[in-house]
Amino acid sequence: MKIQIIYCHPSEKSYTYEILEQLKSSLEKEHLEFEISDLYEMNFITDMNEDEYEREGFAKIELPIPNDVKEEHQKINKADCIIFVYPVWWSDCPAKLKGWFDRVYSVGYAYGNEESKPEAKMKTIKYGLVICTAGHPNQFLEEIGIAESMKNVMINDRLGKRFNKKEMIILGGTLDKEKVIQDHSEIIKSIGKKIKEYCI
Repeated sequence: MKIQIIYCHPSEKSYTYEILEQLKSSLEKEHLEFEISDLYEMNFITDMNEDEYEREGFAKIELPIPNDVKEEHQKINKADCIIFVYPVWWSDCPAKLKGWFDRVYSVGYAYGNEESKPEAKMKTIKYGLVICTAGHPNQFLEEIGIAESMKNVMINDRLGKRFNKKEMIILGGTLDKEKVIQDHSEIIKSIGKKIKEYCI
């Protein structure tokens, strides 16, 4: 079983990075194999160029897919589980992760693939997990509708029917980290066992 982590944060001093390290420990404890796409470390290109737009905007699936996008496709195709780890910035994921979806979810692969060869289509992933850190407490994010909005976008649209089982964990309240750090750690510790339950 293979797990692909899509990680998006520019700083190793961040709380999100601490969560990533805890997640790695949880997976290692369960002897689960994983690979990390660190979008900042990779300097992943997130802006679609004109040639890509012609392919995507006009559904010209005969046009080539860029090599860096193909590499992400290969990682997805090997995965039984994909975990997205990122901070909430202005009620959504960072622009670099949004750009990953824009480019990697290419036409003929992740959608609009009725005419594509079976080997060219994105497979259905067993389990998709979204882990995001947020400054405001979960209760506040729920009260103002941001939590529901983020879940609708990530779970219902970006993950959608591409995943059999989908879940979003919002680790809120990080503006007062000491109050939530223990609870967050317990949640992350349980993820390795949960993946085994859903994917094996």
